This record gives sequence, structure tokens and C-alpha cells, in this order.
Amino acid sequence: MEPTLLQSDSKMFDEKEKKELLGLARGAIKNFLEKGKEVIEENVSERLRELGACFVTLTENNQLRGCIGSTSARRSLYVDVQSNAVNAAFRDPRFIPLQEKELEKIRIEVSVLSKPEKCELEDIVPGKHGVIIEKGDFKATFLPQVWEHFNTKEDFLGELCVKAGLDRKAWKDSETIFFVYEVVSIQE
Repeated sequence: MEPTLLQSDSKMFDEKEKKELLGLARGAIKNFLEKGKEVIEENVSERLRELGACFVTLTENNQLRGCIGSTSARRSLYVDVQSNAVNAAFRDPRFIPLQEKELEKIRIEVSVLSKPEKCELEDIVPGKHGVIIEKGDFKATFLPQVWEHFNTKEDFLGELCVKAGLDRKAWKDSETIFFVYEVVSIQE
């Protein structure tokens, strides 16, 4: 059966589903450490089989240790969570691959995204929206949680431009396109 799209109005997960999502992420990382390859757990609840996009963020001692994700739903949420967990742990180019001794020290956050919607600059709400910026071939995103690291919308957008490989003020250009999304954040 082909997966359906996780509906934005059904984004709230019950406690069992939250625990399952975090368990899938941690299990995928543990399996990769033990087997040296990505193993996708298929025994999941029906709701997690729906199409979904997520980011998996790893922290150690409250410091970022890896963050990889998807901005659009192209596969079942349970697959996206497990694959992004492995990528955050072992393939985030900003960090060395996670070591087995770190497994118990890391904390996992799964952010399930709503469908991104194109918007105007003035429609972006700090603290509420994750933002995708696009200009030509350059593209980057910040999750809504990233707003807490900035004092102004201008600083947030400037850093997002830098992340995309653009000039810090590229967010002011008329060719720059913005998309916003919201997340359901599930944390250990």
C-alpha cells in the first residue's frame, strides 16, 4: 500500500507515538554502530507509515552534535526518522562520526515538519516558523527552534543566507524566495 501524506492538522502525536519515534531514531543509530550499515526497522505503528518529513537533532552536553533532515515528505515518516538519525550521527559534515562511547550521552530531538508554504518576508513569524530560503541554486533552512539563538529577524535571516552560501543581506533581494513550516518537536 502506498503511504499517504501525514496531515498537518493531525500533527499532534500521542505519547506512544512520540516514544516510538525517539526509539526508532536511537535504534537506527545503535544498529549502525553495531552493524556498520543502515537498518530500517519496519515494525511500526500505522500512523508512522504515512509520508512525512523530519529533522533529527543530536546534542551532547547541550551542544549540537549533528542535525540532518528533510524539508518535504517523500517517504514514510518512520523511514525518514531512521535515515536522518543515522545521517545526523555519522554524516553531518560539521562533525566527526559519532563514537560508540557517545551513544548514551547524546540526546535526540525529532522535529516533524508541516508542508512548507511559500510566503512573503513579512509573513515570517519569529519563534513559530521554520524558514527555507532559496535564491537561484542556493538553499538552506533553519528550524523554528533556531530563533532562540538570535535577537532579531534580520540576524536570523542573515545567518540563514550565510548557511545557504549567499551574501548575508541576500534575504533583501527581490529574487529570494521564502517558505515557512511549523514543527512538532519531540525530545528525549
